[in-house]
Amino acid sequence: MIEIKDLEFSAPVEDEGGKMRAIVAGMDFTFEKGKFYGITGPNGSGKTTLAKLIMGINPPTGGTIRFQGEDITGLSITDRANKGIAYSFQNAARFKGITFRDLLSIAAGTDDEDELVKIIGRVGICSLDFLDKPVDAKLSGGEIKKIELATTIARNPKVAIYDEPDTGIDLWTIGPMVDLLKKEQTEYETTTLVVSHNRAFLEAADAILLIKDGRIAYSGDFEGAVPILTDLSVCGFSDTCEETNDARCYR
Repeated sequence: MIEIKDLEFSAPVEDEGGKMRAIVAGMDFTFEKGKFYGITGPNGSGKTTLAKLIMGINPPTGGTIRFQGEDITGLSITDRANKGIAYSFQNAARFKGITFRDLLSIAAGTDDEDELVKIIGRVGICSLDFLDKPVDAKLSGGEIKKIELATTIARNPKVAIYDEPDTGIDLWTIGPMVDLLKKEQTEYETTTLVVSHNRAFLEAADAILLIKDGRIAYSGDFEGAVPILTDLSVCGFSDTCEETNDARCYR
């Protein structure tokens, strides 16, 4: 489905005279159709950068990305979206003067209310009134996250990438969100990539990619990843998170 080969991304180090730092350092991996992948690792390891490279938000400085056998390394975000790759940002955007209906209509490519209702039903929104809410700062974290999810799944993407989808939501919303992503994966055969520290998402994954220092340190099942995650003190797998009561560390 998606194959990355010798994938690299480097960026200049601030105040070091143009010195470059490898954030993604020669990754090789194939994401298979219809599987759920949990991408995790320490902060700054290159997880989100990998996701952005696949979406085309950042251009790679080396290597290739192939999607369904086609080299998409040089394609724009728009071209990748048109081919069926969708991206959900860690912090959802808010737009002054735009309603959820406006945003969802653009994402879905239709303003047919029956179609919009079907989409919002998939993310657990029951009230039609919600469609006419402004997408602004008055929305709660849970509300804006549901809007983000609805716009991501609106065209039934072949690949859906979620960057830390639990950001800004309460602990009790995480379980239903995991269930939603698993349901989308199962019913629509969506290849699902979730960047997260959260144990609930990782336990739900068919395979784990553990990123460390810009490289894939482990790929395999959840149980095999746990000892490494514990050693690296990744959030949710050490005592540190319990001490700070971090909601991301749902156990």
